[in-house]
Amino acid sequence: MQGVYTILLLFFANILMIIAWYAHLKLAEYPWFQKWPLIAVIAFSWGIAFFEYCLQVPANKIGFEGNGGPFNLMQLKVIQEVITLVVFVLFSIIAFNMQLRWNHVVAGIFLILAVYFVFK
Repeated sequence: MQGVYTILLLFFANILMIIAWYAHLKLAEYPWFQKWPLIAVIAFSWGIAFFEYCLQVPANKIGFEGNGGPFNLMQLKVIQEVITLVVFVLFSIIAFNMQLRWNHVVAGIFLILAVYFVFK
């Protein structure tokens, strides 16, 4: 179950991370947000990132084999990167109406292969 908990925590942490890193780009479409100084946008993003860290750190602690978890450090990192990219693709499609193209699909296939090889 530690592996499942790790992946779930990483998934929700990455949702928060993507929001912290990119939501201000979408919010810039609103006049009230355009008036915010850069320091306020940074504080806004860091406020979200705090909760991301509250999930990310326990995910790595629970999942790491040195703490009794099922994953080594490389596996944890590759899992996290794949989750990040999946969440980012979904976010960019939903929030920014980005189009998924064939090269994005090919890149996704290579990421799946990366996960396969890191677990070999």
